[in-house]
Amino acid sequence: MGRFKFLKLLLLLLLIPILLVANNREKYNFNSQWLVHIGDVQGGEKQSFADKDWKKITLPRAFNEDEAFKVAIREMTDTVSWYRKHFKLPKTAKGKKVFIEFEGVRQGADFYLNGKHIGLHENGVMAVGFDLTPYLNFSGENVIAVRTDNDWKYKERATGSRYQWNDNNFNANYGGIPKNVWLHITDKLYQTLPLYSNLQTTGVYIYATDIRTKSRKALVNAESEVRNEYDKSCNVGYEVCVYDYDGNLVSTFRSAPVVVKPKETVKLKAAKELENLHFWSWGYGYLYDVKTRLIVDNRIVDEVVTKTGFRKTRFGGGKIWLNDRVLQMKGYAQRTSNEWPGVGISVPPWMSDYSNGLMIEHNANFFRWMHVTPWKQDVESCDRVGVIQVMPAGDAEKDAVGRWWGQRLELMRDAIIYFKNNPSILFYESGNESISREHMLEMIAIRDMYDPYGGRAIGSREMLDIREAEWGGEMLYINKSEHHPMFATEYCRDEGLRKYWDEYSYPFHKEGAGPLYRGQDASVYNRNQDMFAVELIRRWYDYWRERPGTGRRVSSGGAKIIFSDTQTHSRGEENYRRSGVVDPLRIPKDGFFAHKVMWDGWVDKEKEHTYIIGHWNYTSKVTKPVYVVSSGDKVELFVNGKSKGFGKQDYRFLFTFDSVRWEKGVVEAVSYDENNKELSRYSVKTIGDPHHLKLTFMHGPEGLFADGADLAILQVEVVDANGDRCPLADNMIKFDLQGPAEWRGGIAQAIDNYVLATELPVECGITRILIRSTEQAGKIVVKAMAAGLPSAELSLMSNPIEVKDGLSQFFPSEKLTSRFDRGETPLTPSYQDSKVDVRVKSAIAGINSEQAIHSYDSNELSEWKNDGKLSTAWITYQLERKAEIDDICIKLTGWRKRSYPLEIFADDALIWSGNTEKSLGYIHLSVKPVQTDKITIKLKGEAKESDAFGQIVEVVEPNAGDLDLLRAKGGEQTNNELRIVEVEFLETLKK
Repeated sequence: MGRFKFLKLLLLLLLIPILLVANNREKYNFNSQWLVHIGDVQGGEKQSFADKDWKKITLPRAFNEDEAFKVAIREMTDTVSWYRKHFKLPKTAKGKKVFIEFEGVRQGADFYLNGKHIGLHENGVMAVGFDLTPYLNFSGENVIAVRTDNDWKYKERATGSRYQWNDNNFNANYGGIPKNVWLHITDKLYQTLPLYSNLQTTGVYIYATDIRTKSRKALVNAESEVRNEYDKSCNVGYEVCVYDYDGNLVSTFRSAPVVVKPKETVKLKAAKELENLHFWSWGYGYLYDVKTRLIVDNRIVDEVVTKTGFRKTRFGGGKIWLNDRVLQMKGYAQRTSNEWPGVGISVPPWMSDYSNGLMIEHNANFFRWMHVTPWKQDVESCDRVGVIQVMPAGDAEKDAVGRWWGQRLELMRDAIIYFKNNPSILFYESGNESISREHMLEMIAIRDMYDPYGGRAIGSREMLDIREAEWGGEMLYINKSEHHPMFATEYCRDEGLRKYWDEYSYPFHKEGAGPLYRGQDASVYNRNQDMFAVELIRRWYDYWRERPGTGRRVSSGGAKIIFSDTQTHSRGEENYRRSGVVDPLRIPKDGFFAHKVMWDGWVDKEKEHTYIIGHWNYTSKVTKPVYVVSSGDKVELFVNGKSKGFGKQDYRFLFTFDSVRWEKGVVEAVSYDENNKELSRYSVKTIGDPHHLKLTFMHGPEGLFADGADLAILQVEVVDANGDRCPLADNMIKFDLQGPAEWRGGIAQAIDNYVLATELPVECGITRILIRSTEQAGKIVVKAMAAGLPSAELSLMSNPIEVKDGLSQFFPSEKLTSRFDRGETPLTPSYQDSKVDVRVKSAIAGINSEQAIHSYDSNELSEWKNDGKLSTAWITYQLERKAEIDDICIKLTGWRKRSYPLEIFADDALIWSGNTEKSLGYIHLSVKPVQTDKITIKLKGEAKESDAFGQIVEVVEPNAGDLDLLRAKGGEQTNNELRIVEVEFLETLKK
């Protein structure tokens, strides 16, 4: 072979790998260099429109962000706003396809490119995409314009219908473009984007089947919707490369080449069994990069990287399994806005990780996002930190008909397509109120069409008697099931301002003091921190008591309403809801730590914790109760080393020490098991007088970026000489900001909540403020000053990013890491059975014996009742076997209002007599254990009627059939009624 031919062949061999890895797809951050104008304008869509006086911003940015937490939700500005951007395309875009992806706009928006109307998007929630290719100037300047309208009463143009979820009670109205925008450039042969709105494409779908958790194997499947916009057929190879979290190649697999005709859309698939997999789990955000490639003539013409995780799920028997381990749901019904003061929804990804990561830090395992689909940034954040999600589409407080129902179906379709690769989503929610069986089936059909293998259950709130639903659960009440799992969709509506420790501390807020709500007592919405935490313990106990392992029918947990205080409908003194366990700046309240103690386990406790509610800075005149939350069996309290005895245990986790006299020093709680072995301890000490200010910056792992959208949090604490936070400090702090940054401020109690103020007080010794970067990099200095204390200052440098012609390849979430706090899913059981349920074989009653089965049919919408006569107020159950029943779990009609005087007999022996307690669902009667297979429940007098939970109200329309009798006509007429919804006969297992 001649030397020249040899060199030519060598050069060709060297070029082959380059050709193989070439990729025509480019993605750009399209958030920079936008212009915004509040108010409608004529001609705003035109390319030549004069916009030089408009405000320059970086997206994401709501036009009314200044109102975040400043005004009540109903007072948020709703009007037209315009966004415009001038940009140029890179030379590599010529001859290719160009798409734009808006993660969301609010509410409706018209989109224009170079003066041409390219589309309309109106649901105000989901992402939308457009093919820009026909309208672009590939060699010069382009102008994109977006006219948004966030009118609370916005109507769909085609039908005149409003949107059910555009509601000024719960859906905070951050208008304009409050979410990210991306630009995608692809070959004419490409994998589509998962943007059904407008583009009507479904993208890439990655999923695992035949998952074997113990052997760590699964069949990994990839499917790509592929479109050929060439004028000729293409012979297309499909290759899939799976990379682990550390970037190591796990496997490559392919499918046979397929001929894709001109203008044809096809689906390409490939699959392979992989081993040594790490399964995504609670507190274990293990993610893979799956690269799907289209190969033509040995050249990669398109590559899509999908970040996803693999996990196994199962739903049934009233329980939830994740990776073959039963999990009880312990978390929050969180407003989808997940907002912050001064900026609303629009925060950088690191702040989403910080906020959502607090869930893992206090042992919560899920968010049930409320009413509307969450932002993509929050969904991806939950993937990383390991938080399970319940994903709604769009709804309000009732089922829908007509166009409203059509809108809900379309939004669910779009949301499932967009999020079908996110492993943290385990549940789809079809409604924030019960929907009909027919509507449930329609939602199931959408899930089965677009996400048939994702291992996600689809259900709705309530769904107590609709077996087709794959999960359900009421608001406020306790549900149990042996069929699809039930967890409370929102419980404990109480509110409490972080500023108020207790009645014994400055500012000496009396528990419950505050204005009436709609003319009614609102004391539970104006709690102090101590009583708020106690109420959280009390409420969680109801779900813990019915956890898996306590019988055949169990509760799968509950979502406390809400995680962080929110700019939505409230019933307390402030103009925003303070039901969160953290405040709007994510500073924890005592309830946060109470949950940390109670929730550390998949079902049963796995680690021991103890926490003293409150602080230890009082005066010598104070004698007060001390509340301790502990996972131990008993708790002893010490003040300066002297024992104050053991606390009174209530609700399993609460230990109360009445009348403890304050002494300067240390108060310590020590927990023990039933054999007096120490399990855990916790102490609080008296803090000294305010001495100086302590400043701490919080920002992303790579620092603050000068992109005009990144934020840093400055934490300010008033501390004593030892550097410990002063729990009663309320010093007014005056701030001075110098350098390339924008002040976004914090929050504190006031008429306008000090939003955007440069002078505001600490509360309980701490506050936080936000500063936002500009597009200029440089040194930023914040100085804090307080009367009587030395001033303090802190600086940081913002890092430059490159933006060229309006495009950037800076991706703020790119270097964020996953959390692995809890490790991989344990292979051990998550609970030990403590009780067994002895089934009922049959029942007879004083009357209506044919309906007696309704009292043990695992349907909480059915009941047995007598005719109001004392002589018929009895029912006898024949059990399947003789058993030593020692616990009768029963749900009595009117459970929150009625106390029934009952006698219970085992055969003829009296084993319980008394008045039943009122509850939010089930009660347990500890009966004298006797071997029997026949138990009779008998009314011995008229039930007593009064609501024990008068301030706990739902916000749905009255329904006369509700068995809580809260709104039922004639529900207060007890007569000699005995009414049973469900009853279970339990045997406690010996340890």
